[in-house]
Amino acid sequence: MNDKLKILFNGIIAENPTFVLMLGMCPTLGTTGSAINGMSMGLATMAVLICSNVVISLIKNFVPSKVRIPAYIVVIAAFVSVLQLVMEAYVPSLYATLGIFIPLIVVNCIVLGRAEAFASRHGVLDSCLDGIGIGLGFTVALTILGAVRELLGTGKVFDLTVYPEQFGSLVFVLAPGAFIALGLLIALFTKLRSAKC
Repeated sequence: MNDKLKILFNGIIAENPTFVLMLGMCPTLGTTGSAINGMSMGLATMAVLICSNVVISLIKNFVPSKVRIPAYIVVIAAFVSVLQLVMEAYVPSLYATLGIFIPLIVVNCIVLGRAEAFASRHGVLDSCLDGIGIGLGFTVALTILGAVRELLGTGKVFDLTVYPEQFGSLVFVLAPGAFIALGLLIALFTKLRSAKC
């Protein structure tokens, strides 16, 4: 049981894809203009991670090594296509906001990296737990980054006003603010992790 919990929590802290491994920077920087956008992108990626990890773990023994990566990409692309259609049908405004970043989940190095590094070498349950852990770590990181940028830029978090918007700094809503906020959060996360060890 402890091994299963370790796999689950590994993606949240020890191998956090954003703050530790620094993977998936394109959606991290591109979709975190607000907390809700960051959380939505994280949840979408987590859904694809879980499903693709499970399927890849199931088919790993049947896929020849020469076509392993293309086969994994096809599996991931299938789940991204389903996700894209579901989002377009049920949450069109969110789908429009996230735009091109949804189809780009297919080539997100987090998803493909976990397929290659973990799901192709472990059983179904462990692969599912890894997908949940890495997905939660990514979702938490994007939500925190989005909340920080939204708060500093507009004075709001999840559209709840914390202070008047005129006191916000527009730079945090724009691309340079994403780099600044991400750098500060990575430094803070690294400091907290090293203090715990």
